[in-house]
Parts: sequence; C-alpha cells; structure tokens
Amino acid sequence: GLVLRWFQGHLQRCLGAVRYRLQQRCRVSLAACAGRPPTLHIVPCSDYVCCHISMAVRLIPAIPLGDALYLAALPPAGPAAGAEALWGLNASRQEQRLLCWLKEQAPASSCHLTCLRLLKGLRDLRGPGLAEPLRSHWGRVLSSYVLKTALFSVLLRGPWAAWDERFLEERLEDLVLFLWDCLRKRALMDFFVGNTSVPPEAVALPRLLREAAPVNLLAAFDGPTLDLVAFQLVSTWVQAPHIIRMHSSPRCWRAAPTP
Repeated sequence: GLVLRWFQGHLQRCLGAVRYRLQQRCRVSLAACAGRPPTLHIVPCSDYVCCHISMAVRLIPAIPLGDALYLAALPPAGPAAGAEALWGLNASRQEQRLLCWLKEQAPASSCHLTCLRLLKGLRDLRGPGLAEPLRSHWGRVLSSYVLKTALFSVLLRGPWAAWDERFLEERLEDLVLFLWDCLRKRALMDFFVGNTSVPPEAVALPRLLREAAPVNLLAAFDGPTLDLVAFQLVSTWVQAPHIIRMHSSPRCWRAAPTP
C-alpha cells in the first residue's frame, strides 16, 4: 500500500506534462482506488480521426530483477489478503517471446489467440450469474494467467496444423477439457517457473526460472471450490456457440458442440 501511494504521487506529478503533449489528440486522466494500482484513462478527441478507441491502462510499479524478470506490486486477493506482503514475479517478457515463437510455428490462420479470447469471454459471461462465494473464486481460479498457461500447455502438444481456424471449436473444446481435467486433479503447473520441458528454441528461460521449484497455480484453492469451478466450466461450455458466432467468421461456424 505504501508503494502504491508513493507511485501514484509520482504519476500525478507527471500527468501535467503528458496532458500537454497529448492535448490535441486525446484527454488523459488518472483514476486511483485505495490499495489498487492506478489506471490511466485515454479518451481520443472527437475531431481526431486516426483513432476513436478509448483505453484504460493499469499502471503497476515493478522492480527489475535482471534477465527481463520483474517483481510487480500487486495486492493479494482473497481471505489471506494482508497476511503477507509479497510481490509477484512477472515474466511477461518471456510470455511475449513465447507467443512470437508460437506465431512462427502455427499456421498463418491459426486460431490459438482467438481461442484464448473466447475462453476469457466465456469466463466473463458466466461470472456475474454465479452465487457467492463461487462468484468471487471464479475469476481467481480461471485467471487470465491460468488460461494462458492452459493455452501454452495444449499448444505444445501439437500438431500445429490442428490450430487452423477451421478447427476453432475443436481446439476451444480441447482447452475447456484440459482445464476441467486440471481442476479435477487439483493441479496446473506454472509454465515458466520450474518447467524443464519448455523448448529451448521457443524461449530461453533465465536461470532463476529454470532452477526454481515447480509451482502449482491451483494450490491456493480447496478441493470443493475447484470441483464447483470445474462443474460450472463444463456447464458454461454450452454457451460457447453464441460466443463463437459473435467473434468469428461464418466459415468457422458449425453445429453446437456437446460438452
């Protein structure tokens, strides 16, 4: 909390210079909530024709560790909040390098990123309709990092040709079933930390990551919670055809999948 308040003060002092440079093109404002990273809101001016897309950028203070690794100041979530003041390890550079390598290996019309977006869409669609306490756990268990980890794991099973956009629904179903199996087994291992099976040609992991003990991303959740999330995940898959028709081209449409 002290770091976030210090960080927000610096951002406020910088905001005037940023506004001055961008005043002809967009309006810039900073929103802050106690205990949460500040958010920079960028709204294009109505007469600036190049872009009319508003953006909200979360600004997170981080400490460089070397080898493109960072410690990021993110507040803990859940009932254990405040018990320990731990900064999270951020390996976003490694993620980006892996995604670039995957793009080179996969077909030009690969649907792997579309699958990730649709899976996030299914998660967000279902969340508001769940009762507490499951609603609070839903987004944490199926966090964006967990979904990306599942995608990386399934992608490297191959073959690459299977990720052509014609097979969008089959690959999305593979992801759902993989996640369901991980929830049932209570284990989804971090893709970068302590993973000795990452192809060296895909991304050169720093020694800190290679030699670390493997990390189970689901270890913080109890069995009944993971069982409920697994059941709701499969139930949510019934709504996948509606999401697919909103986000994909008509040539990808097929009959509704059976969960």
